[in-house]
Amino acid sequence: MAKTQQQDTAGTQQKDILSRVQDLGAEMLNRLPDVPGGAKVAEMLNESKSRLDEMQRKLLGLDALEQRVAKLERELAKRPATGKSMTPRKGTESARPAPEAEPPA
Repeated sequence: MAKTQQQDTAGTQQKDILSRVQDLGAEMLNRLPDVPGGAKVAEMLNESKSRLDEMQRKLLGLDALEQRVAKLERELAKRPATGKSMTPRKGTESARPAPEAEPPA
């Protein structure tokens, strides 16, 4: 019974500390425009938020790509090996003859 009272007291104290920190943070955000350069800081914070949102969207897109790649790898692993090597095809540039250099005049 004594432990639960101590845990309750510790939990209450932690909530009090967290609510104080939250209140101080809210107060500072309200005072930010009054501080010299505070508007610039607020602008930078908002810009950071939009950049983080954009980064999050890109990372979610990467998750979808990773899933597609994993699916393709599984499908490729199921196919029987044909014995052919996977050498890249030669491009049209290598098929063209090299231009002949003209002798100096």
